[in-house]
Amino acid sequence: MLIAYLRTIVLYLTLVAVIRLMGKRQIGQMEPSEFVVTMLAANLASIPIQDGAIPLFTGIVPIVTILGIELVLSSLCLRSMGLRRLLCGKPVILIDQGRILQQNLRKTRVTMDELTEALREKDVLDLRSVQYAILETNGKVSVLLHAKEYPASAKEAGIPVKPHFLPITIISDGKLLKTNLKLAGRDDTWLSKVLRARDATVDSTWLLTVDQQDHILWYPREECP
Repeated sequence: MLIAYLRTIVLYLTLVAVIRLMGKRQIGQMEPSEFVVTMLAANLASIPIQDGAIPLFTGIVPIVTILGIELVLSSLCLRSMGLRRLLCGKPVILIDQGRILQQNLRKTRVTMDELTEALREKDVLDLRSVQYAILETNGKVSVLLHAKEYPASAKEAGIPVKPHFLPITIISDGKLLKTNLKLAGRDDTWLSKVLRARDATVDSTWLLTVDQQDHILWYPREECP
C-alpha cells in the first residue's frame, strides 16, 4: 500500500512539473495541441497508478517525452506562422460590422444559441451593438462593440481621478513576508507600530497590506471552530 502511495505522489509531482514547464496558459486557455498533451499526460500517469505491476518509469518516460515534443513544437510555432496555424488554427470572424456571418457559423459549427450565450457572458444583449465577434483559437469569443456603445472613460468625461497603487502583502495568514516588507520600503519598527495600534501581533493577523500612499488594510485572524 505504501508503494502505491509513493508511486502516486511521484506521478502527481511529475504532472505538476510538466504543466508548470508548459507555461501558465496551459492552466486556463489551451490551444488544441496543448489540450491533447494535457489529456495524454493524464492518461499516461493513470496507468502506473492503477496497476502496481507496471514499472513507474513506464508512465514517467512517455510524459517527459510528450513534454519535450510540446516544448519543441512551441518553439517552432514561434518561428513559423504556417505551423502555428496548422496546430492551433486561426481566429474566425463570426460578426463583422454588426452582420452575422452565417457561413462562418456553419464552418465552425457554432450555433446561434452558443453565440448569443457568449455575448451574454460579455454583458451584451443587443446584437446590433456588436461590431466584431471573433472565435479565437482557444475556443473563446472575443467581442468588440461599436465605439458609441462603450461607456465614456474618466478622461473623455474630463473627470479627475486618483492613480491606483498596487498593495503589497506584508502578513499573510499569520506569516510575515520579510521580502515584501523590504519591497514596500518599510521596516520592523513600522510594522511594530502598525500592529501595536491595532493591539495585534503577527500571529493574530490574517492579512496586512500597504501601498505607496500608506493605505493600510488589516484583517484579524479568526480562530478555527
